Amino acid sequence: MQAPRLYVSLLVLAGAIQLIQAQRSQPQDPGPRKGPAGAGGFYPTLNTNERAAFANGIAQFVQKEGVPDTPPGSGNGGLGPGFNSDSCSSCHAQPATLGSSPANNPQIAAASAMGAINTIPSFIQPHGPVREARFVRKADGRADGGVHNLFTIAGRTDAPGCNLQQPDFAAELAAHNVVFRIPTPLFGLGLVENTPDYVLIANLRAKSDRKSDLGIEGRFNTSGNDGTISKFGWKAQNKSLNIFAGEAYNVEMGITNDMMPNERNVIMGCIFNATPEDSHSAASNGISDVDAFVDAMRLSAPPTPAPGNASTESGQKLFNRVGCALCHSETLSTSPSTLTGMSFVVYHPFSDLALHHMGVGLADGLIQGAAGPDEFRTAPLWGVGQRLFFLHDGRTSNLLEAIRAHASAGSEANRVIDNFKELSPSQQQEILEFLRSL
Repeated sequence: MQAPRLYVSLLVLAGAIQLIQAQRSQPQDPGPRKGPAGAGGFYPTLNTNERAAFANGIAQFVQKEGVPDTPPGSGNGGLGPGFNSDSCSSCHAQPATLGSSPANNPQIAAASAMGAINTIPSFIQPHGPVREARFVRKADGRADGGVHNLFTIAGRTDAPGCNLQQPDFAAELAAHNVVFRIPTPLFGLGLVENTPDYVLIANLRAKSDRKSDLGIEGRFNTSGNDGTISKFGWKAQNKSLNIFAGEAYNVEMGITNDMMPNERNVIMGCIFNATPEDSHSAASNGISDVDAFVDAMRLSAPPTPAPGNASTESGQKLFNRVGCALCHSETLSTSPSTLTGMSFVVYHPFSDLALHHMGVGLADGLIQGAAGPDEFRTAPLWGVGQRLFFLHDGRTSNLLEAIRAHASAGSEANRVIDNFKELSPSQQQEILEFLRSL
């Protein structure tokens, strides 16, 4: 009677071994690259004055803001009435200042700072991504798309008398009316800003036959005023770094400024400062906070990749072969610049900065400029080796899952992902190793 039992046990053991071996043979995201941050400094060719401007920009970027303008007219403060966090660097921190979501979500602490009485929404987790919430529809059914601040200044000791309530996120989630965005990395944006339209148009038209074969099209979001290409934001909805910074200061922190001079979430008892709270004329050093933020982004160096090896070099070849590089373009170039050493620079963002249909799986239902409900700007991959969260809403921290999520009904990436899936597990692993080297 023992022999059959032993035979069954051996079969179970053999099956377990086969399962373990199969799991080990599957590609695995190696995770964020270890070692020092490959980003966060100034562009290396800048002169002394430009480096000083960058340093001032970073100093303003990391400053926590309170509610009152203290002293009056100084341009310091202005937080609220609604906000998502209390400093730029709290959200843009990984792997260094100007980056993306850090490992420990700073929004948890900001929610209760200075005695604030906020409830943490369910989609904000201590070790999850920094998020902003946008509503797809208004209460009357019309399109919304705007940011609805997570927190209010109610209860803060520097906001006496304010009783602004938080949005009812639980109800909106139950109605499937909430979509999310996470912070985009801000390194090297002076190069992106100075990339002329003709370079981007030529790049999008390049390799048109192969793109057509794979179902890849793409188009640009453009300014409604001058028709030129917009490059900043998840849907390339912002025309300039100034607009990008001014909108973020107002939308994420509630601070009015020269770009966005109107207070949001206005109710009696919650307005403590004259507007705009941040402006050229108010700052004692002659520039506004928004100007300083722009200096930090514009004068920053792009991320530095890790040294290559046989695996990453093979991975890059496979990345090109399956068609990833048709949207994640390795190389772009700048036009003449007033900044020292930044003219005619060939740089490597791994993005075409164009909009592409990403299908129902990634669609957020929002329209921003020319960008439709499932269209997103190709996310630049430089620095992806040290990022913690992926896709526009931070739904995954696994790079392999992020790749696979590119495929769904209506996505321009479907055939590319089919090509990726046809690779052997070891070849897929090499692509992951390459990406984590960037």
